[in-house]
Amino acid sequence: MTAAHTAAANPAAALALDFVLLYVDSPAASAAFYADLLGRPPVEASPTFAMFKARNGLMLGLWSRHTVEPAATAPGGGEIAFTVADEAAVRDLHADWSGRGLTILQPPTAMDFGHTFVAQDPDGHRLRVFAPNRGEEAQSEQVRS
Repeated sequence: MTAAHTAAANPAAALALDFVLLYVDSPAASAAFYADLLGRPPVEASPTFAMFKARNGLMLGLWSRHTVEPAATAPGGGEIAFTVADEAAVRDLHADWSGRGLTILQPPTAMDFGHTFVAQDPDGHRLRVFAPNRGEEAQSEQVRS
């Protein structure tokens, strides 16, 4: 079965995950926060929206919760996750973000999937940094292929 046939039989198979949107109080303040955190400016910015492009092409949109249509309801639990190389990188980034004044929800911790810590952005969105266990890393690469 070809990819085109699979997509025709199941339209969802052709979907690409291209954007993550967060509803924020102030897109300008959130854009400044993420520009500092990511080390690059937004690729788009307006009074009600800002967007960043990740190295892998994923787009992060910051949309004013006051202007989004239809109106956003109370958010569910969720996280933006950043993968780093190893436990030392987790500790180094934790020290950096702590020094910047980010709220830390979980200090560097060994968990079943690897080493991790969790911080918060100004709107309360969770930011997880983790170094996957070596076995998890290989599985993640297989899933991406």
